[in-house]
Amino acid sequence: MHIETYISDLLYRYDCVTIPEFGAFLTKRVSAKIDESTHTFFPPKKVISFNEQLQHNDGLLASYISDVENIPYEVAVQKISKQVKSIKSFLIEGETLSFSTIGDLLLNADGKVVFEPSYNSNYLPEAFGLTEFKASNVTREVYKQQVETLEDVIPITITPERREKRSYLKYAAVALIALTVGGFAASSFYNNQVETYNQLAQEAANEQLDVKVQEATFVIENPLPAATLNVDKQQGQYHIIAGAFRVEENSDKKVEQLQALGFKARTIGVNKYGLHEVVYSSYENSNEALVALRGIRQNFNKDAWLLVRELK
Repeated sequence: MHIETYISDLLYRYDCVTIPEFGAFLTKRVSAKIDESTHTFFPPKKVISFNEQLQHNDGLLASYISDVENIPYEVAVQKISKQVKSIKSFLIEGETLSFSTIGDLLLNADGKVVFEPSYNSNYLPEAFGLTEFKASNVTREVYKQQVETLEDVIPITITPERREKRSYLKYAAVALIALTVGGFAASSFYNNQVETYNQLAQEAANEQLDVKVQEATFVIENPLPAATLNVDKQQGQYHIIAGAFRVEENSDKKVEQLQALGFKARTIGVNKYGLHEVVYSSYENSNEALVALRGIRQNFNKDAWLLVRELK
């Protein structure tokens, strides 16, 4: 039994997961932060710690194992006790015990358990899919403004990459001054000529368009009826798990019950423990999956959880 897998599942939903007669993993939410020295942005997350003093069996871990493996609660308690004995003997021998995605455990010189959390996992569902990233430095080129006599008439900023075009800018400024001196009479005459030309061109274009439309218009006497095909196929790697069953018939019954409630329920195969997994629905977008998960927990099943896996 890989007890760290069950602990990892529960850490997404609970702030304390106790291993009876050994200790408890605790989580504390921390806000997003910025490391100004390295320009690195860190998303909000749950920080994991370990308390050796909390060893009382609160039933959470055993109940979850009992439900997932479809075994009696007492049998789950016995399996946890056997696993704890193996963990303690492993630590006493001076070895480091690694819990995948959770952290490492070892004994110090005083015989106390020391925990080093893993920084590669984030057990905060609201931060699902968010990772730390480092911002690159922004470099800005400072341009020196050169004040010339020409700018007294028309303000023009001469930047280094535009110096080669300075002569063209001078000619443009002279042309603009000449047009201004010419007055509004020439401008009005020009505008009238342009408007007349545009009107004639538009009329010619309309005549050509009418001819094209007439040439392209035809009627199909016996058109085929339109065919509409609706295919409802679930896709995505984000699955909201409703339960896992040892017997396949039980998983089929669960699917029928959820479909009767309006869910797009289905089975997604057998997990590594040999259990048939049933999902409420599957999503391609992580945000949509988390919103749906919160609604299901509030209204239907507080133990529903999110599985991320590409289906073959």
